[in-house]
Formats: sequence, C-alpha cells, structure tokens
Amino acid sequence: MPLRIALILGSTRPGRRGDQIAAWALQAARAHGGAEYELIDLADHDLGNLDEPGNPNFQQYQHDHTRAWGALIDSFDGYVFLVPEYNHSYPGALKNALDYVYREWNDKAAGIISYGGWAAGARAAEALRLVLAELQVATVRAQPTISTHPSFHTGTFVPQEGLNTALGTMLDQVIAWSSALRRVRQTRTQTPTAA
Repeated sequence: MPLRIALILGSTRPGRRGDQIAAWALQAARAHGGAEYELIDLADHDLGNLDEPGNPNFQQYQHDHTRAWGALIDSFDGYVFLVPEYNHSYPGALKNALDYVYREWNDKAAGIISYGGWAAGARAAEALRLVLAELQVATVRAQPTISTHPSFHTGTFVPQEGLNTALGTMLDQVIAWSSALRRVRQTRTQTPTAA
C-alpha cells in the first residue's frame, strides 16, 4: 500500500495567499512522487472551536465532525503543513485542528512549508514544531520557506529560485520517515503471540 501524505493548509483567513502556495505544493509533490498526496484545507472542515468534553487521548468523541476529522487524519502516514506566520506564530485554526484529536497524529512524520513577510514564516514553523512533538509527530529538518514579498510581487504566487529543490529535499525526508514510522505503528498494533 503506497504511503499517503496530506498537505494541510493551515490558514482559513479570507483572502489568504496560502491557497496558491498549496496548489503549487500539491502539483510539485505529485510530480515528485514517492507517495500519494492529498490536500486538506482547514477551511473545508467545519470544526469550530474545540468542543469535545473528553480527553482526545481516549478517542471517546461525542461529535460527528470530530469522528470524521479523526478518521481523515488517521488515514495518512505523514503530513506537510503549509503554515503562515501570524504575530510570530501560526494560526489559531491550525492549533484548534491539531488539538481535536491525539492518537491519530501519533508516530507520523511531518514537514513544514512556512510563509510570511521577511522572516518567511520561520517563527511560526518553530512554534508548530513544539506542538507537533507533543503530538508524537516527528518533524524533518528540511524546511522550505517562502517570503511573500518577492513571491507575490505580481499578485500571483511565483516560486522563487531553489524552492522546488527545497520542497523535493523535504519530501524525500518525509517519505523516508513516514515509511519507517509506519513500521513502528504496525509493531505497536500487533498482538503479541503466546510463547
């Protein structure tokens, strides 16, 4: 069964630039190969503010939207987060989506594509790494960064020199780690045999 990697667009803001970056990243990832890629746009999922009363570690979800979100997240072996920087961090909509479930994220790999002003979203990515570590998601080192000033100087996203190479390097790392962690998950779920 091929690896499945989700590209998660972490902004729901009207007029966002991330949808253009996501379209480029999805097309480039599919051309790169090595896995099946699917875009998850948080704007398409009506999660609202976290409304589950229980601890997500126990997976005792009371709402259909949580069960659907959990099943979707669980169906992937790895992730690529497309994250803008808002006030030195990442959007609240992404934090909310991460917090809805827990075990569904565990023992998976992730890469981050950050974007923003002159810092190119680097501070948002660093903040995101801390949360992903707590969710037991292993983030890879390679990180494409996009400064929106030169990349959108025409009003439309134009990938800057070297960005496709950076994306390919990150995807190779996510693919390798996702494959290894799939084996970890399989080992974890196997029932021990009697001696």
